[in-house]
Amino acid sequence: MSDVAEPKGPKEPKRAKGGQGAKPRPEEVQAPPAREPAEPVPRARLAIHYEQHVRPALAQGFGFTNPHQVPRVTKIVLNVGFGQSQKAPKALDVIVAELGAIAGQKAVVTRAKKAISNFSLRAGMPIGAMVTLRGARMYEFLDRFINVAVPRVRDFRGLPTKSFDGRGNYTLGIKEQLIFPEIDYDKVERIHGMDITIVTNAERDDVALALLREMGMPFRGEPAVVVG
Repeated sequence: MSDVAEPKGPKEPKRAKGGQGAKPRPEEVQAPPAREPAEPVPRARLAIHYEQHVRPALAQGFGFTNPHQVPRVTKIVLNVGFGQSQKAPKALDVIVAELGAIAGQKAVVTRAKKAISNFSLRAGMPIGAMVTLRGARMYEFLDRFINVAVPRVRDFRGLPTKSFDGRGNYTLGIKEQLIFPEIDYDKVERIHGMDITIVTNAERDDVALALLREMGMPFRGEPAVVVG
């Protein structure tokens, strides 16, 4: 038997715990496939109209030198009150579905914050539905409301100009949800109205009135603005 030690072979790579193999070398790691660039989301037509026409007109009319001084619409709130939700719970579900179809966004159920015994109202009781729109959906809804829904109002003579709250926010009431084309007349079981609040950062009613007028709101006694 020879005393010369046999040459050692190459060391086997250490295995990780749990029977897993060794980590792959950097040159062995395959790069993930490149993702295709996402298609750009088209901007709402009314948002483009605001940037190109409304903002310059307001800056010139009121002498705004800072672009951040020019007012804009920040959100739109649609609210439907329904005090008979305890007697007709399924009707409230229909209202929520209709409001979601009108707004293009899921509506939420509103609940009473306080108990009022005279109205048999308990805290937490469902009393209606609402939805808040911002960004592109807000502009898209306002465009549909001005150019599609409002002309379908029976004997329409223009929107009132005295529905501002003193801080540049405008609220109007709609008597029937049927003016919106998203509602199928044959499937309507109950006619209800809603309140639409257009919230701006104008902080003044005269500035907010000019903003909404330039956006195309058909106020009473004034010609409608055509949005290109």
